[in-house]
Amino acid sequence: MAGAMLVLPAMDAIAKYMATFEAMSPGQVTFYRFFFQLVCTLPFLFLIFGRKALHAKRPWMNLLRGVLHGAASLLFFVAVKYMPLADVFAIYFVEPLMLTALSAIFLGDRVGWRRWMAIFVGFGGAMIVIQPSYEIFGLKALLPVFCAFLYSLYLFLNRAIGNADSPLTMQTMAGIGGTAFMAAALIVGNGLGVGDFHLSLPSSALALALLLILGTISGYAHMIIVRAFRLAPLSLLAPFQYFEIISATVLGYALFGDFPNLSKWIGILIIVASGLFIIWRERVQARSLKSS
Repeated sequence: MAGAMLVLPAMDAIAKYMATFEAMSPGQVTFYRFFFQLVCTLPFLFLIFGRKALHAKRPWMNLLRGVLHGAASLLFFVAVKYMPLADVFAIYFVEPLMLTALSAIFLGDRVGWRRWMAIFVGFGGAMIVIQPSYEIFGLKALLPVFCAFLYSLYLFLNRAIGNADSPLTMQTMAGIGGTAFMAAALIVGNGLGVGDFHLSLPSSALALALLLILGTISGYAHMIIVRAFRLAPLSLLAPFQYFEIISATVLGYALFGDFPNLSKWIGILIIVASGLFIIWRERVQARSLKSS
């Protein structure tokens, strides 16, 4: 889990590089992400399962996972085109707070007043990061929030599917769903003349290589995450999500010269502290239920 979290921001750095230096639209980059994810995982799926490779037990749920992941990735890649990586990740990390709230509202999970307070405090931290970004980037500063919501729904489906299919099958089916969704979004967006959906091909061997790396990271890092959640409980693994902020900050500074200012660091620390407190309270609650 730690390894996957440290590697995943490289995928977003590639997306920002493609938009900044290769003039490739975020919609096109998102399509290539899922297309090359499919290219990387499908051969191994057929190698292992043969003719039954695509016989998923819950195919429509897995395809829907891909659609949600595709929409979330699109919003994220549009955000990183205009905003610093660390800022986008910081705002995006309201996702664990959203997941806790959604679990309480729709699944009936018990969430005490302490965790509700942590959720509100965490959103306050997000506003500290969003406010200066909103003044510069306008409504685009809210894209990571919508991305976090869609990714929370994606995680709900992971929980619903459980162990019905192998991680490789899940990622391949998600690749099909994400690729189909992004192909349709590209056609519609480009037809409407939206610049962030402009159609284009890789302009150089470097661009093609980076897109292949993007798809490889997408496919196998998320497959590792699915595997990790089957080997260890959510409360143990969830804190490792915040490793992404470390990689995002390092890559953002090294590649694009972006570094959060003091007020944004305060917001980031509030968001992370709120998320870690919620995770800690969940573990305390789980232990008390076991002891009783």
